[in-house]
Amino acid sequence: MIIRAKAPLRLGLAGGGTDVSPYSDEYGGAILNVTIDMYAYCTIDTGCEDKIIFETKDRKEFNSFEIKDCLQLDGNLDLHKGVYNRIIKDYNGGIPLGLKMITYSDAPAGSGLGSSSTLVVAMVKAFVEWLNLPLGEYEIAMLAYEIEREDVGLSGGKQDQYAATFGGFNYMEFYNDKKVIVNPLRIKNWIKDELESSMVLFYTGASRSSAAIIDEQKKNTTTKIEKTIDAMHELKKSSVEMKEAILKGDVNEFANILGRSWIEKKKTAKSISNPMIENIYDSAINAGALAGKVSGAGGGGFMIFVVDPVNKLEVVETLNDFDGRVMNFHFSEGGCHGWKIFKNENVKKAEINNNLIRSYNN
Repeated sequence: MIIRAKAPLRLGLAGGGTDVSPYSDEYGGAILNVTIDMYAYCTIDTGCEDKIIFETKDRKEFNSFEIKDCLQLDGNLDLHKGVYNRIIKDYNGGIPLGLKMITYSDAPAGSGLGSSSTLVVAMVKAFVEWLNLPLGEYEIAMLAYEIEREDVGLSGGKQDQYAATFGGFNYMEFYNDKKVIVNPLRIKNWIKDELESSMVLFYTGASRSSAAIIDEQKKNTTTKIEKTIDAMHELKKSSVEMKEAILKGDVNEFANILGRSWIEKKKTAKSISNPMIENIYDSAINAGALAGKVSGAGGGGFMIFVVDPVNKLEVVETLNDFDGRVMNFHFSEGGCHGWKIFKNENVKKAEINNNLIRSYNN
C-alpha cells in the first residue's frame, strides 16, 4: 500500500514571533497568516517490511535502518526519526513498523515559509492516514509541534504547524500551557484576487537558520529587553489591525501595517535583517513597492512586497536583477490531507482493463 500526504506552506503576514515562548506564555501571542499553493509532500510505502528507509528527494539524503521501535536522533534526518519514534511510541503500542518514507518540499529549508514544520505535518498526516488514527486538526498540529520543538529540540513557534494543518487565511491566538485558538477568516473572493494581484513573492536565494534568530529573540524576551518587548507588543497589535484591513479589502492599509510591522520586527533581534535584505527592500520600494517584509524569522529566505498592480512589472524587473527569483503563487484553501493507493487493486484493475481491450480487439 502507498500512502501520500501533502501540507501547504504559509506566508507570515503579521504578528510573527509572538507565537514563540516565553512571550506567548506571558503576554499571549497573535498571528495572521495564509497558506499558498506550495507544499511539503510525504509518501510512505508499506511494502518494505524488514527495513526503515528515509529518503529526501530535495535534499538528496538517504538512510536505512534495521527495524526497531526507536531511532537515535543524531542530527541526520531527525525530523523523520522524530515522527517515526512518536508514532510508534504513542500510537502503535511500541510495535515497530517497516516502511520506506520519501519526502520533498516545494521550498528549501530556511526559506521563511515554514517548510520544516510543514514537512512534519505532512509526515504525521501520512501516518494518520495509514494507521487510521483518530486525530483532528488541532491534535495533528500539536503533535507536529511537540515532535519538532520538544522531541527533536528545534527552536521555533507554533504558527507553522497550525497553518499547514488548517490551511487558508487564519488569525491565530497563542497562550500558555500550549493553548492555541485558530480563527479561520472568511475572505471575499474579490479581496483575495486583489491581494494576490498586489503581492510579489521573492526568494532571496539565501537560506538561514531560523532557530538561531528565534533563540536571540527568546533571550531578549526572557531578559526583559524593553526594546524587544515593546516591539513584540506592536507586532501582536499589527495582526489585529491587519485582520481588519483584509476583511474590509483595504489593501493600502494592509501595506501600511506590513511596512510598520517590518520596522518593529527588526527590533526583536539583530540578525533578522542584513545588508543584502536591506538592499533588496530599498530597491523594491524605489521601483514602486508600497511596503515589504521578510516572511518568517528573518535573515533570508522569502520576502513579500505589496505593490499597486499597475506597478507590479517594474518591481518584478527590479527584483530580477538580484541573485534570486520571483515566485508566482496563489492562496490555497485547504490544509493538510492524505490518501491511500492500494497497489494490488490497481494492478488487478489494470489486468482487467487489458483483458477487456484484448477481447474487444479480437
